[in-house]
Amino acid sequence: MEIFFLATGFAWSAVGAGWDVATRRIPNTITYSGILAGLSLRTALLGWHGLSTALLGVLIGGGVFFLLFILRAMGGGDVKLMAAVGSITGPSHMIEIIIVCALAGGVMALITMIYRKRAIRTVRNVGELLFFRLAHGPLVHPTLNIDNPESIRLPYGLAIAAGAFYPFVNLLFSR
Repeated sequence: MEIFFLATGFAWSAVGAGWDVATRRIPNTITYSGILAGLSLRTALLGWHGLSTALLGVLIGGGVFFLLFILRAMGGGDVKLMAAVGSITGPSHMIEIIIVCALAGGVMALITMIYRKRAIRTVRNVGELLFFRLAHGPLVHPTLNIDNPESIRLPYGLAIAAGAFYPFVNLLFSR
């Protein structure tokens, strides 16, 4: 049963990633229907326990990404896509998915930084952002955030799909 949920979570995230790459947006129809699909599937197949695991998956996946959204470091579509993945896969693999998302996002950022020849500027911005966080805590930086038109926005749906792909393939090949 677990392989079914992981495959479905990956498939849903792959659709979201495709939209994100093509349009730089992840539509609510994909994210909200994913959350509903996860709640419905897990409840239908696992009963009340399935419903509770779907809700816990939403809270873990969506909650971690929501913190980044509050800091204006991530868009709302990414938060909702991660909540959908959590709803479908449940909580047991969410930490693993989040870690792989972060690694994939970091690789995407490095490639983009090198390709666009913005290494020095990026390192300077990261330093400035770290000092800002030390001085001001969780306040939104006035210029280093996704609302700045000069910032480069990555299609983070790809990183989410990579995160959802990893436990699926890992489980598939561990059998």
